Amino acid sequence: MAGIGLYYGLSSSSNLGTSSLVFKSHNARTMLGKLPVRRSLTIKAEVKYVNAEEAKELIAAEGYTILDVRDKTQFDRAHIKSCYHVPLFVENKDNDPGTIIKRTLHNNFSGLFFGLPFTKLNADFVQSVKSQLSPESKILVVCQEGLRSAAAANKLEQSGFSNIACITSGLQTVKPGTFDTVGSTELENAGKAGLVTIQGKISAVLGTVLICAFLFVTFFPDQAEKLFQLAPAG
Repeated sequence: MAGIGLYYGLSSSSNLGTSSLVFKSHNARTMLGKLPVRRSLTIKAEVKYVNAEEAKELIAAEGYTILDVRDKTQFDRAHIKSCYHVPLFVENKDNDPGTIIKRTLHNNFSGLFFGLPFTKLNADFVQSVKSQLSPESKILVVCQEGLRSAAAANKLEQSGFSNIACITSGLQTVKPGTFDTVGSTELENAGKAGLVTIQGKISAVLGTVLICAFLFVTFFPDQAEKLFQLAPAG
């Protein structure tokens, strides 16, 4: 008798994200007098994506543990108290010719303007997490922008962790005072470094100079004209 494939799906959603429970049954065969059935069961737990306030509730009410996966420089600038730190990317100090060239180019551009270290994927990431947290742990994975935490959560889920949450868009969206923190700056500013940190100050100074020049020309036109006359010709 031909096999019959059965599929049952049950899903639920909440403001903390989505989760699903999936049951699959394959090759069910019916015989006279006997009912031998072969079934396979698949359970899929999805990562929860929450905002900062919801994340705070997960920690306080449900006992979630914080796992910070940012690089060491951002972690040192600001991090949440009592969190675990296992970076998804680590500084790349390899000295083969190709890496040296890439590191030099990086340091002269991204490193200079954004203060980003030259990194590579942490090959020991999952093992390092497992050495500190069990697969049954409830884990809130955080990073600065939300991308690394999503990638880290995916790796952990594939490795057997089933209770994982992430802050949507990362710590840059966390308002001061939401969490108890350690460091020299606020969580939302921990990703800012390099020349971009003074870009706003430079723009403010130039804007002030232009406004003062405009006011001077407007209210003291005679003095301004004399200054222009004294200026050397180009």
